[in-house]
Amino acid sequence: MPAAAGLMNVTPRQAYRLLSKYRDGGASSIANQRRGCPSNNRLSDAVRDHAIDLVRDVYPDFGPTLASEKLAERHDLKISRETLRTWMRQAGIWVAWAERKRIQQPRYRREHVGELIQIDGSEHRWFEDRAAPCTLLVFVDDATSRLMELRFVASESTFSYFEALKTYLGRHGKSVAFYSDKHSIFRVSNENAVSGNGMTQFGRALSELNIDILCAITSQAKGRVERAHHTLQDRLVKELRLAGISTIEAANAFLPGFIAHYNDRFAKPPAREQDFHRVIDPVRISMMSCAGVRSAKSRISWW
Repeated sequence: MPAAAGLMNVTPRQAYRLLSKYRDGGASSIANQRRGCPSNNRLSDAVRDHAIDLVRDVYPDFGPTLASEKLAERHDLKISRETLRTWMRQAGIWVAWAERKRIQQPRYRREHVGELIQIDGSEHRWFEDRAAPCTLLVFVDDATSRLMELRFVASESTFSYFEALKTYLGRHGKSVAFYSDKHSIFRVSNENAVSGNGMTQFGRALSELNIDILCAITSQAKGRVERAHHTLQDRLVKELRLAGISTIEAANAFLPGFIAHYNDRFAKPPAREQDFHRVIDPVRISMMSCAGVRSAKSRISWW
């Protein structure tokens, strides 16, 4: 019997108990007698019904993770996200992402913070029906998925990107490279253009700062910022709704706190600790201020 107890990783006394049950009732008697019964620690049906009613009435378009956070923050109802996910699926108000679409395998991350920053604009009804659609400029670190800069603007333009870049440089310094799409702000679409040395206004300014600009061929290539768009269009829209915000100015004032909370929840640690952001030379900045930002009507001073 000690040898059998060792094989089952139980005490000899427990092995004798199991043997006695087997002799009396067969193999089925060895199984836990509470199998198939509700757990003693499960939440009551009243709590489940109350949580589902709240989700239906207040958070109908929230995912289980965000809904779980809001139930705890605003209703003092602490339910794990997996329990709430099960309840929402049973109630027919949530479908798992795996059942909606096929997820494409992402490419490997860069190893250092500041090595590559993905930038893009997302036009969306950020304030739902409370205001007109606008654009959110998003700067995401490739190594960590950390939000480095967010800015609400009326539309995606060279001027709006320069304003966002100015804030980014002041907070973090110069990254090694930016990774964007083929928008005309970042890439000259006319291959036969005579002026500009094949560079846009934004590109010339980055060249003066010794920052590379890379243009992705497909949206999947810049998957970090594309996935951030999906998360922000879900979470940020709802946070703005709950805060009662419906203007670009108020939303931009709201963003720093949201960024800090978002990064605490979703940012990944970098593969290597060294930060590749470089210190900005104020003299060089003053010399190249507005060097790359000209238009037919005016010269824009962005620093």
